[in-house]
Amino acid sequence: MSLLTLRVNGATHEADVDPATPLLYVLRNDLGLRGPRFGCGLAQCGTCTVLVDGAAIRSCVVPAAQISGEITTLEGLAKNGELDPLQQAWIDEQVPQCGYCHNGQIMNARALLDRNPNPTDAEIRQGMEGALCRCMTYYRVQAAIKRVVREAQARAEASAE
Repeated sequence: MSLLTLRVNGATHEADVDPATPLLYVLRNDLGLRGPRFGCGLAQCGTCTVLVDGAAIRSCVVPAAQISGEITTLEGLAKNGELDPLQQAWIDEQVPQCGYCHNGQIMNARALLDRNPNPTDAEIRQGMEGALCRCMTYYRVQAAIKRVVREAQARAEASAE
C-alpha cells in the first residue's frame, strides 16, 4: 500500500492504495465519486472516462499512481450549483435513455469542445469515437454538442454588441 495524493475536482485527496490500483477504483471506492463507471475494464467503451489536465483518459486501465495532473470527473463539471453547458444540453436534448454511458459521452464531449469549440459534424463523430452507447443515442449526443456550440456562439455575439 502507498499513500497517493490526487487532485480531483479542485480538491486534494489522499488514498492509501496499491499503486497499481486503477484510477477508476480509487475514484469510486476511496473517494465515493459515482460519475465514472466500470464498463468493460479494457478502455474500449468509455464509461470510465475522466479528464486529466483536460485530456480524456480511460480510468479503468490507468494506475492511480501514474496520475500527476488535475483530475476532473462528471461531478466536477458543475460550478457553483450550475450545470456545465454539456450537462444542461443532455437534459434539453433528452439524450439519456438507460444513462449508463453518459459519463463517458459527456466527458469525451467536454474534452472535444475544450480542444475545438466549433467542431464540424465529422469532427464530433471522430471526437466521440470510443464512447459507446448501448441505446444508440448518438444522434441526440451530436445534437447536444451542437446545441452547446450554438449557445456559446450566441453568448459571444451578444457580448460583442
